Amino acid sequence: SLSALNAVLRQFRQSGFLIPSVLTCVLWFNGHYPQVPGWGCPFRALPGIPCPGCYLTRATSAAFTGDLHRALEFHLFGPMVAAALLCWSFMDWRMRRLVPMRFALAPLSIVASAFSLYWLLRLVLSYGFGVVGSPSFPTTG
Repeated sequence: SLSALNAVLRQFRQSGFLIPSVLTCVLWFNGHYPQVPGWGCPFRALPGIPCPGCYLTRATSAAFTGDLHRALEFHLFGPMVAAALLCWSFMDWRMRRLVPMRFALAPLSIVASAFSLYWLLRLVLSYGFGVVGSPSFPTTG
């Protein structure tokens, strides 16, 4: 019913600011207990190539445990995502809003472009030259 949906949306608006903190805790836990199973990348399962975010979860979890070397081996953006998630969690707790501020389009597009270029570089190095771009990338030949 519509009133039930409105109640759920109202509750989400009131407590949605907790999502970044919960995600931070889950990733921290995953970093300390990597044997806990997770889920695989659905993109990689379909075409067989890694997506731009493959191993980003493990890299972020490693960064939360302080293992920056391992984090960078998994994904270059892992430590940056961990830092951004910590900042986001802190700002959400202070402002009690899921999106505590407005984002400018230019910096977001620069980050998205860098993320895409990094992904393409990993693909070219892995599949084009047989250099392992990350633990998730198989070598060719």
